[in-house]
Order: sequence, then C-alpha cells, then structure tokens
Amino acid sequence: MTDAISHEIPAHMVQRPWRVIVVGAGGTGSAVLPSLARLHHAMIELGHPGGIECTVYDDDTVSPTNVGRQGFYPNDVGSYKASLIVNRLNMLMGTNWRAVTQRLSGRTALFNVDLVIGCVDTRAARKAILDSIGETAAYYLDCGNDTDRGQVVLGQTMPRAKRKTSPARLPHVGELFPDLVDPSKDADDDTPSCSMADALRKQSLVINSAIAVQAFNLLWTLFRTRSLKYSGVFVNLATGRTNPIPIDPAAWARFGYEAPKPKEKKARKSRKSTVAD
Repeated sequence: MTDAISHEIPAHMVQRPWRVIVVGAGGTGSAVLPSLARLHHAMIELGHPGGIECTVYDDDTVSPTNVGRQGFYPNDVGSYKASLIVNRLNMLMGTNWRAVTQRLSGRTALFNVDLVIGCVDTRAARKAILDSIGETAAYYLDCGNDTDRGQVVLGQTMPRAKRKTSPARLPHVGELFPDLVDPSKDADDDTPSCSMADALRKQSLVINSAIAVQAFNLLWTLFRTRSLKYSGVFVNLATGRTNPIPIDPAAWARFGYEAPKPKEKKARKSRKSTVAD
C-alpha cells in the first residue's frame, strides 16, 4: 500500500505570470475562459506578479445552434469563437489575451508554456494537443465530456529522460486513459446538429458548465494553497456524483498506469578509523 502524494506548484508559477494556452472555445472552452479571467483577476488582487497570460486556439465560427448552448449570442453568429471571447474578456476584465483563429495540429510545437487547457470533443484533437506539447515541461488540463458525464484531469508533461526519475509527476490523461487519445475510437457521426433541439438531445445543457467548474476549482486550489491532493474529477450528471482522482500511485495503478518507483537511498558506509602505531 502506498501513501497519497501532495503535489506542489512549481516555484516559477508563483514568481511570474502563468503562460496558458486554451485549445477550444466552444461548449467547455466558452465556460472555462470567463472563469480563467476571474482567476487572473483574483491572482492579481492577492499579490501574484502578473496573473495569467493566455492564448486561445480555435478555428471554428459561431453557428445558430451554438447560441444558448455555448457562451455566445445571436449577434455572434458567423464570427470566430476565439476572437469573440478573447475580445470580450479583454474589454471587460482588462486582460491582454490573444486569439489564434487556427486549428491546433500535432505539427504545432508549444514552447514557453506553463499550462495547456484542452477543451476539445474528439480523441484526435486531444492527441494533437499532446503531440504539440511533446516533451515540454508543462501542465496539461484535459476537460472532456460526453452526453451527461465527463472528466477533468490535470497531468504533467516533461522530457522523456526525466520521467523515470520523477515518480511524483502527475500522469496526464493519455497515460491514465489511453482510449481518450486514440483517434480510431472517435465516433463516425460528427454531423453538425441542425437545430438547438437536436443538439440538446445529444448533450446535456449543463455538462459543459459542470466540467468548467471542476477545472476552475482545481486551478484555484493550485494557486491558493500551492498544492493539490487530487488531480482530477469524474462528473456524472445522471447520478449526481463527482469522484476525485487522488494523487496516489496505487490509484493510478488501478487505471493501468505504473508510476516509476523512487530510488532507494543507499546507506552510507561508515569509514573505519585507523590508529597509527
């Protein structure tokens, strides 16, 4: 039996602004981003040196079926989601965030980033995010959902050579749940809904907000207490339950992930004293 680990925030995220990339500004992304702006404001008020510097990637535009289900309004139809949300938050919250109206592909290399938040709805997109991060040392917060359930998983990426010597590293979503980054398991039917009613039959109106709240709470806790005792949450609206993912190698092993074992400290040999004749 192993003991749970208390994860501590890296020192550099206390000493300078968080460099954050959000991938996806649709259902979950449009719910996460306003909370991220609130977190930025709270961090500044509490004395953090810089808060959050954020870049949002999304190549999609607002459709009529997005209105009401996502954070958009009738006048937004036809405009880029990323630009709309970022411009709105910059104006209302005084941020200087940036929108990139392009799709993040696996060929996009993400450097100089502390945290990547994935708000995507396909396994292929999730894999592209991990491919883009590569071996950069960063957090990856995955926010995924289905009809009325989903998961929020905070993990860490780092150079492969360092992983074996970092037993306390938080495993990311692709390590805990490989199926969630397997593009071959994506559903064949990705036809856009022709009406809001059709869209609501496919997905709960509440699930994106429920996932965003859990993601917000993880990040707030990480900033406010500088530590975490759990690194993710399962959300099931049908049963009304949320279940945490503890930071515990034994719990990770139940998902099939084996954390590297910490090196045992070698006992120092005592030097025998000699007495001269």
